[in-house]
Amino acid sequence: MHKRRLAVVTLSAMSMALLAGCSLEPRYQRPVPPVAAGYDNKLPADAGGRPAPEIGWQEFFTDPRLKALVELALVNNRDLRVSALRIEEARGQYRIQRADQLPSVSASASATRSRTAPATYGDDIPDGLISTDPQTLYNVSVGVTSFELDFWGRVRSLTDAARAQYLSTVEGERAFRISLIADVASAYLTMQSLDERIRLANSTLESRQKGVELARLRLNAGVTSALDFRQTQTLLTQAETELASLKRQAAQTRHALEVLVGGPLPANLPPPLPLADQRLDHALGVGLPSDLLLNRPDVLGAEQSLIGANANIGAARAAFFPSISLTGSFGYASTDLDNLVGKDGKSWSFGPSISLPIFDFGRNKANLDVAKAQRDIAVATYEKTVQTAFQEVADALAGRRYLAEQVAAQGRALTAQRDLAELADLRYRNGVADYLEVLDAQRNLFSAEQTLVETRREQQANLVTLYVALGGGVIR
Repeated sequence: MHKRRLAVVTLSAMSMALLAGCSLEPRYQRPVPPVAAGYDNKLPADAGGRPAPEIGWQEFFTDPRLKALVELALVNNRDLRVSALRIEEARGQYRIQRADQLPSVSASASATRSRTAPATYGDDIPDGLISTDPQTLYNVSVGVTSFELDFWGRVRSLTDAARAQYLSTVEGERAFRISLIADVASAYLTMQSLDERIRLANSTLESRQKGVELARLRLNAGVTSALDFRQTQTLLTQAETELASLKRQAAQTRHALEVLVGGPLPANLPPPLPLADQRLDHALGVGLPSDLLLNRPDVLGAEQSLIGANANIGAARAAFFPSISLTGSFGYASTDLDNLVGKDGKSWSFGPSISLPIFDFGRNKANLDVAKAQRDIAVATYEKTVQTAFQEVADALAGRRYLAEQVAAQGRALTAQRDLAELADLRYRNGVADYLEVLDAQRNLFSAEQTLVETRREQQANLVTLYVALGGGVIR
C-alpha cells in the first residue's frame, strides 16, 4: 500500500516537473519604439546634467511651502489612496492565481450518529445479524481535490498574466503618484502667480483711484474736459474688472489645491517663495528616447499589460488540449473513537480525470482570437504611450528654451512700457498730448505687468513638466 502511495506521489512530482518545461505562450519581444532616435538637436539637452530619476522631488523643489503641500497630498489624497489599494487587490489576485499551480490539501473530520430501522434490512437477514442500536461513525482524512496537472502551461500562463497585471498596477500607482506631485506643483505655481497679479491689480487700482480723484478736481476747476475724466474712470473700471476676475481664479485654484492635498490648507504652512525665486532650473540630463522605456512608470505599466496579454494567449492555446486532474484522499474511519487511527480503519482513494474538448462550436477558437486581439491592442497602447512620452519631453524641451527667451523679452517689454507710460503722462501734463495717449500707455503697462507674471508661471510649470516627463520624482 505504501508503495502505491509512493508511486502516486512520484507521478505527481514528475508531472510538476514536466509542466515547468511546457508553455504555449508566444515568445515576448518588446516592440520597437515608434519614435525618433533622438530629440530635436536645436533644443538644449544638458547632456552633462543629472538624470531626472536621480533627483528626488524634495531636492527638485526649493519652495518650503510647496514641499509641505506635496507631503500632505502624498498622505491624504483620496485618489492616491485608491490607487495604492488597487495594488493590494492586484497582489491578492496574483497570489490566488499562483496558488493554483500547487495542489490544495485539506483536512476534514466528522462524526455521524445514526440508527437504521429493522424494516430496511428485509426478511432474508437473520435477526441476530441486525443491529437496531444507534451507531456513531468517526472519520478523519486529508485529501487533494481536482488538482490540474499543468502539462500545457495553462495555469502558469494565467499566473504570468496575473503577475503582469500586478506589476502594471504597481507602475500605475507610481505614475499616479508622480502625476499628483506635478498637479500639486502646477496648482501651487498658479496660485502664486495669481497672488502676485492680485497685488499688482490692487496697486494699480489704488493708483487709478487717485487718478480719478485728481481728474475730478481738474474737471471742477475747468482744467480738463469731461472726456478726460471719463477716460480715467475707464482705466479704473478696467482694474476693478481684472481684480475681480483674478480673485475668482484664485479662489477656484485654492479649492482645487485643497482637493489635491486632501483637505483644507493648514494655517501654519511655511512662507512661500516668489515665482522669480523658485529656482527650478536644474540642469536635467535628457538622455535618449530609449531611456524613457525604463524611467517612465506609465511606459513600464503599459509594457506589463502587454506581457500579460501575451501570456493570456498561452492560456487560450492550452484550452485546445486535454485537461488532466487528480483527486485523492487518505484517512481513517471507525465506529470507535478510541481506535479511530489504526490499520483496520484505514481508507484511501485516488482518481485521475481527463477532459478533452471535442465539439465546442468554436468557443476555444474565439477565445484565442480574443486573446490575440487583446495582445494587439496592448501593443498599440504601448506604442502610443511611448509616443506620448516622447512628445511630452520634446514639448518641454522646447518650452524650456523658448519660454526663457520669452520671459527675458517680456521683461524688456515691461521696462520699455513703463518708460512709455511715464513719458505719456509727462507729455499730457505739458499739454503736448491728449489723455487718450496716457490711457493707452497705462493700459498697456498693466497688461505687460500681468503678462510677465503669467509667463514666469508658465516657465516654472514647464520645468516641472520636463522633470516629470523624464521620469523624475519616481520613488523606487
